[in-house]
Amino acid sequence: MKKVLVILLLATLGYYVAGTYFDIGFGQPHFIKGLLPVKDIYLAQTVKSLKVSNAVTSIVVNFRGFDTLGEVTVLFLAVTALGSILYKKMNVLGERSVLFSSSSIVTSGSKLLFPAIILLGFYVFIHGHLSPGGGFQGGVIIASGFLLMLLAYENYSVSHTALSVVESLAGITFAGVGLLGFMHGGTFLQNFLPTGVLNHLFSGGIIPIIYIAVGFKVGAELTGVIYTVLHEKGESNG
Repeated sequence: MKKVLVILLLATLGYYVAGTYFDIGFGQPHFIKGLLPVKDIYLAQTVKSLKVSNAVTSIVVNFRGFDTLGEVTVLFLAVTALGSILYKKMNVLGERSVLFSSSSIVTSGSKLLFPAIILLGFYVFIHGHLSPGGGFQGGVIIASGFLLMLLAYENYSVSHTALSVVESLAGITFAGVGLLGFMHGGTFLQNFLPTGVLNHLFSGGIIPIIYIAVGFKVGAELTGVIYTVLHEKGESNG
């Protein structure tokens, strides 16, 4: 029965994928005389319809949102695979390896820098629609803050449960907002919120929400990888 269901699912998926490719019209002109090229439409709609100052953000999160969803999915799969490999890897020393003990200067400096780094990460992805930056950049900055604390303090720990909850909620938010756009406008990630005023924080419709979700998701996933690499014990064969 399982084989039949798998075959039916693959056949259905193949049918719709093939239909999508056949509708593309390879070899046919995609630009009609008198109409703007795609890049010009993106740039015009970024300011006119979405009220977003950062054109890269509007393209990545809205016009080509499927690409961003795919990138986040690839990161999730890579993190999951790496975590499973490292968890099963035998630790020759039988305990977490510590190469050196941090000095008081490093530990004190880490306490001062950690809140500033986290705040900077939040700022980068919250303002991604207004200035250079976004969810991926902000998430990496947040993960670097946790890396600093893990290197400075031998006993510093991060809750895997909390990271999993944050990562899951962020992913659900991304997909949920995209589906709401589909239900309201017929297109995945279609904007359904007020766009606000250009260059104002509360502008861009759903784009800031998506980037905040991506920021939390990337930050949680990378922090989990860093913690696993530095702390996770393997299963010994003895």
